[in-house]
Amino acid sequence: MANQVFFACLMLATGIGIPIMAALSSKLGATYGSPSFAASVLFLVALCISVAFLLTAGGGLKLSPKAPIPFYFYLGGVFVAFYVLSVTWVAPQFGVGNAVAFVLLGQLISMAAIDQFGLLGAQTHVISLQRAIGLVLMSVGVFLAVRHG
Repeated sequence: MANQVFFACLMLATGIGIPIMAALSSKLGATYGSPSFAASVLFLVALCISVAFLLTAGGGLKLSPKAPIPFYFYLGGVFVAFYVLSVTWVAPQFGVGNAVAFVLLGQLISMAAIDQFGLLGAQTHVISLQRAIGLVLMSVGVFLAVRHG
């Protein structure tokens, strides 16, 4: 139970950080006049932090995996790049709130499919009626949050 609370708090902090990151990166892109350059700077900072974490707390370099790794597991990096580049470019024009709200809607759709079918090796969590109602209410909430007027 303690791990569950810790994990929930960590993911809550992560969720709080996403709109902050979007606001910071969009302003960085606008200030430089280049969302792609700003994203590259962000990736350089993230690489430095990741390497520092790897060397201090991450258990060191693991050059050979325990088991063969399917090539598509590395595509997570593509999604990270797509997110950062997209939000850095779109948020200044569309609004940080709108951009993150639609990111949230995409996460809800993707999460539901991954959990329902156990895609990509994830644990299966069948979409119960209660969960389906929650997803619908959250989706409606996204649209109400971005609606103007």
